[in-house]
Amino acid sequence: MSLTVSRRGLLAGVLGLGALAACGDDQSDSTGPAASGAAGGPFAFTDDRGTAVNLPAAPKRIVAYVGTAAALHDFGVTSSFVGTFGPLKTTDGGKDPLAGGLDPAKVESLGNAWGEFNIEKYAALRPELLITNMYEANQLWYVPDDSKDKILGLAPSLGVTVSRTSLAKVIQRYADLAKALGGDPTAGKAQFDTAAEAVKAAVKANGGLKVLAASASPDLLYVSDPKVYGELSHYQELGVEVIAPTAVSGGYFENLSWENADKYKADVILLDNRAQALQPKDLTSKPTWANLPAVKAGQIVPWQSEPRFSYTGCAGALDTLAKALTGAKKVAA
Repeated sequence: MSLTVSRRGLLAGVLGLGALAACGDDQSDSTGPAASGAAGGPFAFTDDRGTAVNLPAAPKRIVAYVGTAAALHDFGVTSSFVGTFGPLKTTDGGKDPLAGGLDPAKVESLGNAWGEFNIEKYAALRPELLITNMYEANQLWYVPDDSKDKILGLAPSLGVTVSRTSLAKVIQRYADLAKALGGDPTAGKAQFDTAAEAVKAAVKANGGLKVLAASASPDLLYVSDPKVYGELSHYQELGVEVIAPTAVSGGYFENLSWENADKYKADVILLDNRAQALQPKDLTSKPTWANLPAVKAGQIVPWQSEPRFSYTGCAGALDTLAKALTGAKKVAA
């Protein structure tokens, strides 16, 4: 299904995607050989469009989506990025949480918001490779549709599918890519495993809690569908009862007017904490929100709904969930 500019803009604003799947599973992907390229050798990687990039050596001038660069940075690819696009800084000038361990002072930002991509700056960086996520088939995330032909004509590109698939596959794809770029594909795995076990233990000790994942806007509450959000589906696999909306629109979430925001009874709400989403302090004037059992109980958990697809980046979300479940109580009817 193609993605129009308006739809992609909607996803950029309210999309809460992630992916966390059992990291002990077989991580092979149907797209063929994932990558090759030991340090000092040639670079080869076939992306999730089936596009193969072959270079005589691992690229040293990479431009990537912020979350992509941050995930690879977690795997130890720390010196190859010369530019990023997407949310690098917050509105107050601080570093966006999606940027992870990236140093904003060491990369050129080609655009911080949706639809921003400075082609002149991109060309001046002499890029050897562009890398980003894909939420829809063959749609490179944050690469503007109206200028993508010019952008993709300047350097090879790679896209990694991050929706409607397990996090195990997404993280493994990034691990394989990191290995080809000279990184450590196992970085953070022990931390990730420990955090997953903590969630299991929390469910066992305090089970039966219903969890709703959502993003808030002035007019709507977007309830995320765990079938396409790998992070949420993994929570389910760990035993967490994540509420699945029954009237999903557009493939990702159910749109609830604030008058109907109480449709689902949740004990815990994971609320999108990105800058473009409304936060609890912004929702005090919404009567339906104020009357939700989870809100009354103070069981609202900040949710970085667009994660870094690395073991390190995703372990934090698991830690947060485990602590929330441990301290929460049953409040929904």
